[in-house]
Amino acid sequence: MSVAPSASLTEQIRAQSGLSQAELSRRAGLPRSVVNAYLKGSREPGVDTLARLAAAGGFELRLGRRKPPVDAERAGRILVQVLELAEALPFRPRPELGYPRLADRLGAKKLAA
Repeated sequence: MSVAPSASLTEQIRAQSGLSQAELSRRAGLPRSVVNAYLKGSREPGVDTLARLAAAGGFELRLGRRKPPVDAERAGRILVQVLELAEALPFRPRPELGYPRLADRLGAKKLAA
């Protein structure tokens, strides 16, 4: 089971601030049991609560631009290489399929039933 992103963020706030769960809870004005639930991932805090926890730990939440996980230009070059390779492979059309047609297979099942 994976840990919720908010749980890891809450733990990161707690650990980097050097505060105990109880002290972080007190400074954020939240019950310790609620902060514990956030840390375990059994409960998800809202953005305003995350901002309160961050502020209580001496941090702030900011929205920033994120780089895409994939370099689009590199992925495009690789795709072109793959397509060129596929075109270079020999193509041998076959007049008939090497397996039974779906209609024939379905008809055989109806007869068996």
